[in-house]
Amino acid sequence: MAENEVILLNFWPSMYGMRVRVALAEKGVKYEYKEENLGEKSHLLLEMNPVYQKIPVLIHNGKPVFESLNVVQYIDEVWKDKAQLLPFDPYEKYEAIFWADYVEKVFDSGRKLWMNKGEEQQTKKKNYIDSLRMLEGILGEKPYFGGEKIGFLDIALIGFCSWFYTYEKFGDFNTEDETPKLIAWMKRCMQRESVSKCIDEPLEVYDFALKIRKKYGIE
Repeated sequence: MAENEVILLNFWPSMYGMRVRVALAEKGVKYEYKEENLGEKSHLLLEMNPVYQKIPVLIHNGKPVFESLNVVQYIDEVWKDKAQLLPFDPYEKYEAIFWADYVEKVFDSGRKLWMNKGEEQQTKKKNYIDSLRMLEGILGEKPYFGGEKIGFLDIALIGFCSWFYTYEKFGDFNTEDETPKLIAWMKRCMQRESVSKCIDEPLEVYDFALKIRKKYGIE
């Protein structure tokens, strides 16, 4: 294997994979992208992530790193010379990691929203919007969660941008009406080439979600 070879195993609509792609772009790391078929997982994926057998997996010089937040933290520690993502201050670093873990709960609320219907969906919608409002409160008046520059928590949440439209369509609400500061943050992030090139088209994600709902007989 070539020195400093970087490979990313991913599935295109994955929010978790988008995190890793943005982190690599922010650091200016060149890598080989390998698209996975999760219905027929590759030998390489099973070999590199035998425990969870999930994407994304970053392979750096033949060694796998998985679980997306772990991957982003690894990228930040290995490529230190550009775009520091986690704060140096221990408490600020703890806060960024804590809220990044909270984003996992937001992802779960969003998934339950678009994978349900009827009364149960309305309950999930409330939980989802409440979690977004919590994050909006953490953002406050800052341009980014990382302060004046994009940081670890921004990257933890950024994959949501491509899924907002899907949540809105199935939940019948407008994210900008509910959390205007969060949408302003999203638009600010999308002006960065590192983000815009790594975040998938919302209509394509919505089409993917429709197919998944049909597959599970939700429609």
